[in-house]
Amino acid sequence: MNTGFNEIILKEIHARSFNSEDPSGRSASVIHESDARQIAGKFNRSLNDIYIASLASDIWPQRYIRNHDTLNSQEQSKLARARVAVIGCGGLGGHVLLMLSRLGSGSLVVVDPDTFDESNLNRQAFANSDTIGMHKTIVAATDIKSINPAVTVKQFQSALNNSNASQIINDSDVVVDALDNIADRKILTSACCQKKIPIVHGAIAGFEGQVISIFPEDGGYNDLFDNSGDKNNHPDMNAELLMGVPSITPVFIASLQAMEVVKILLNRGNLFSQRMLYSDIELGEFNYFDF
Repeated sequence: MNTGFNEIILKEIHARSFNSEDPSGRSASVIHESDARQIAGKFNRSLNDIYIASLASDIWPQRYIRNHDTLNSQEQSKLARARVAVIGCGGLGGHVLLMLSRLGSGSLVVVDPDTFDESNLNRQAFANSDTIGMHKTIVAATDIKSINPAVTVKQFQSALNNSNASQIINDSDVVVDALDNIADRKILTSACCQKKIPIVHGAIAGFEGQVISIFPEDGGYNDLFDNSGDKNNHPDMNAELLMGVPSITPVFIASLQAMEVVKILLNRGNLFSQRMLYSDIELGEFNYFDF
């Protein structure tokens, strides 16, 4: 948008904004989504564009007002401008996608070749009785848009491989590893290293899980999956298949992954970088391993 056009939009935003108090009595300037939609339609812009323009004037979209003070308007705007690729939208990925879409990530890439089946109902965020047999990416994209229409969703209904990995993650600010096998993780980490994109890895099995954020310059990029696999060197016999996954574990680990994404995008907090958090939530144990 040129400067003049920005000024016109901002005048509309200011005209429709109002002061609102949160439950603690703190005041903020906000704009309702219905008004933001009307402005977007009038100027042929996306809803996310209007939200970004609003935040530039410290006017909060009503849907994000409970982020206020935890995030400032500049940080909320950074999230709105961010592109995050989530590889796998099952147990981990589905919950990561829900959290990032509610938080305000402007663009999400959703990758998964599979359809939902009944065995997914115990833990996968987008699985329900009506979505059995449907493509996971289609269901995820539809639900995300119903939750937050400001989010742009790009789908890839294909398995990650050496030929498409670079295209899938292209232009992403962060990539979330929500895969369930070592072979695909090695492909993904290699592509992220080549593209110089940080990756947030998560894995789960039973009541156990692990999280680490890996940057291209980190030694952990190669070390994490070296010597992986079962004791008979069958890399596809992963722990998730052997131990199963109850609903509690993916929600917990996905929350940590989503928080790592936020910390990377906003450059704040302490990352699980060059150290992996390994947790057994049944035993209440949390251990760190350095890489």
